[in-house]
Amino acid sequence: MADKERFTFKQFVQMENFWKRMAIMLPSVFFMGFSLSFLIEVGWGTDPASYFLLHFSNFINLSFGNTQVIVYTCMFVLVFFLGPKYIGFGTLSNMILIGYISDFFRFIWNKIGYSQLIDSNFSIQIISFIFALIVFVISAAFYINSKTGVAPYDALPQIISDALPKLPFAPLRIAFDLSFVFLGFLFGITSPEGLQGSVIGAVALSLLIGPAISLVGNWIKKLI
Repeated sequence: MADKERFTFKQFVQMENFWKRMAIMLPSVFFMGFSLSFLIEVGWGTDPASYFLLHFSNFINLSFGNTQVIVYTCMFVLVFFLGPKYIGFGTLSNMILIGYISDFFRFIWNKIGYSQLIDSNFSIQIISFIFALIVFVISAAFYINSKTGVAPYDALPQIISDALPKLPFAPLRIAFDLSFVFLGFLFGITSPEGLQGSVIGAVALSLLIGPAISLVGNWIKKLI
């Protein structure tokens, strides 16, 4: 492996505007987990990774947060050896915090009766979904533009693209995302909890959420 591809701790702290980047990344991770809790409760679809993790967590009977840490740790090992340049504080924050933040707020929504309100009121579902989707897209765009590392799930298609430079990245990423939606669907139909959320919504978000994040990200670049 070339020197430039080896992992070093310098890539964590020796970056330009380190504290500014951290101040952007950490709130972004928080609001991604916060908005994800709404998307899961509404059940109209989530990002592909969360759709897979949600159903896999039901299949193995673990919390969403614990499942994310386990699955992303396995992915992290691959990234560490195959694409260490994508690792940073943002990588660890994403893989450890988002799932637990989502679990925490879902617990709160259930305790205060908001989960039950969402289930019984279509207007609240619409408002919650639109609100959560906007917050998730903006937060993800800020997270990506903080340039503090890539989530293990997002790093894998980048690594595949690096290995297959002639293959256009966009269709590769879509195929990668849809494969995890399909895996989530399989775990959903074979788990006691059944399907949690719309597979159609997950497929739609697989196709649309990336361009939406990129569009917002182009605007955010001008601010940071």
